[in-house]
Amino acid sequence: MDTSTLILGGGLSGLSLADALEWRGQDYVLADANDRFGGRICATTHDGERFDMGPTWFWPGQPRMAALVERLGLQAFPQYCQGAQTYEDHVGEIQRGRGLASMQGAVRVVGGMSAVTDALERRLPDSRKRLNAEARHIAQQDGKVAVTFADGEVLLAKRVVLALPPRLSAGLSYDPPLSPEALSSMEGVPTWMAGQAKVMAIYSNPFWRAIGLSGDAMSRLGPMVEIHDASPADGRLGALFGFIGLPAFARRDMGHLRRNVITQFGRLFGAEAAGLIALDIKDWAYDTFTATPADAFGPQVQPTYGLPPAATGLWGNRLVLSGSETAPKFGGLLEGALEATEMVVRLLDGPRT
Repeated sequence: MDTSTLILGGGLSGLSLADALEWRGQDYVLADANDRFGGRICATTHDGERFDMGPTWFWPGQPRMAALVERLGLQAFPQYCQGAQTYEDHVGEIQRGRGLASMQGAVRVVGGMSAVTDALERRLPDSRKRLNAEARHIAQQDGKVAVTFADGEVLLAKRVVLALPPRLSAGLSYDPPLSPEALSSMEGVPTWMAGQAKVMAIYSNPFWRAIGLSGDAMSRLGPMVEIHDASPADGRLGALFGFIGLPAFARRDMGHLRRNVITQFGRLFGAEAAGLIALDIKDWAYDTFTATPADAFGPQVQPTYGLPPAATGLWGNRLVLSGSETAPKFGGLLEGALEATEMVVRLLDGPRT
């Protein structure tokens, strides 16, 4: 099978690029190694509500996300931030209202961020989409690019867009091989949040609000180091999510981790925190199609992102890197995924005269 543009990776960047090509009436195929589209945007579902296990927010000053949410007919709402914040010191002493930084001003989407990727996917014809399509080998062949998948299928394209974290792209096989400089620069780009584990605790109601708490908490004891209110916009259910502060190798005993997480919720929010409906943990460090071993000890601060110079112009621009980590201004963020898409679209459109 031949196509003009083969997009590998169906996260926000890959989906938005496919949507742009669909709108232009151009030929493309979107392939993802997972059994779903969305990439790091995913959700757990309870009682008809979806709760983000990946990215949760965008912010004012990020116009691409705001415009996309509006264009898709979705609703945005502000992150809940009323009430006192909670601080837990290294011995478990609890303090309230210390003025810790919260996500005040952050914006969420009704139905979770997966509502965005689901809406984009629905705009694409089934004939353009491939799931469970794990690319293994990429080769130049008679002026085209041939991609061989794990099941042996081969797709030919005029160009291939790697809408993947650069480290995952570096792990593919290439013929002819990419230069050592290109591979090294790709391997050196940290995959944002890939080393993180996220906890979602779901309750029948957001009980902490009634006792004057915002749901924001910081802890020096752990295992969660940062917690926020993740309740749906209508407050029909309550939810708290937290980031685990332990390194990936210390998170393997999931039963032990779950018990400690539940205990910590009780310390921070009181006895009612034990009455949870569900507790879900997503450990991104062990997600094969997101993280590499190099991501197990992820960056603790926002890296300086952007497409490495050595990874530009690959195979005469028949091999193009995309994805949030390649965005120079909003790298690592949802806005960065859309920024990267804009860069690729300009490249595919060619120079203007």
